[in-house]
Amino acid sequence: MDDLTKLVIDGKSYNSRLLVGTGKYKDLSETKEAITASGAEIVTVAIRRMNIGQDNKSPNLLDYIDPNKFTILPNTAGCYNAKDAVRTCRIAAEILNGEKLVKLEVLGDEKTLYPNVTETLKAAEELIKDDFKIMVYTTDDHLVAKELENIGCISVMPLASPIGSGLGIQNEYNILTIVENASVPIIVDAGVGTASDASKVMELGCDGVLMNTAIACAKNPLLMAKAMRKAVESGYEAFHAGRIPKKDHALPSSPEEGNICD
Repeated sequence: MDDLTKLVIDGKSYNSRLLVGTGKYKDLSETKEAITASGAEIVTVAIRRMNIGQDNKSPNLLDYIDPNKFTILPNTAGCYNAKDAVRTCRIAAEILNGEKLVKLEVLGDEKTLYPNVTETLKAAEELIKDDFKIMVYTTDDHLVAKELENIGCISVMPLASPIGSGLGIQNEYNILTIVENASVPIIVDAGVGTASDASKVMELGCDGVLMNTAIACAKNPLLMAKAMRKAVESGYEAFHAGRIPKKDHALPSSPEEGNICD
């Protein structure tokens, strides 16, 4: 596989452009099976909700998801201010032996789970000063996305629609504008409901897509994980293949001249 097809995050190359979460599965065995089926190599973990060693009395995710085979990406899900998000990232670094690659998300309210941009920027600036490598969940505002890039975030992760909604891409133009103006990987985070949504994300030129609910809450999570794997690959290839331009009239698919029956 050549470098063109690889996702590069913090200097490391990944064959898969699908990133997956670890919540909402019926148990950790199903979590492991679905992640394996997805082909994902980056696995995100909500530090405030999932045990990766901070509680020795509860099942440990890392007994199922080998950190030697997967990049464990701790996230700050459940944080509603910069202070809590920064503290959560520092706890994650302690648990993961000083690893400072994190997914930062600071939410605005419990109903919409929409990003709080002000607190996100504040947390990102503080964490970057402390040498954290920030992949950041944000709105679909291209100006905010660019500001997060400019302050040093290594990947910007705009939502396609609200977290867990399964509504798919409701902001295609905004996502496209972010992609066209970015110099860091753009990974759509939140809103994907099915394989066609994932494929569409990649067809817009995004570098990757992160999902959890779409796989974990499907009727058959393992089968959906496989479908998402194929969708991300096909969408990526379709973007780089270059689709035909849309027209408002029909064009014959065979030559109009030299018919053998004339």
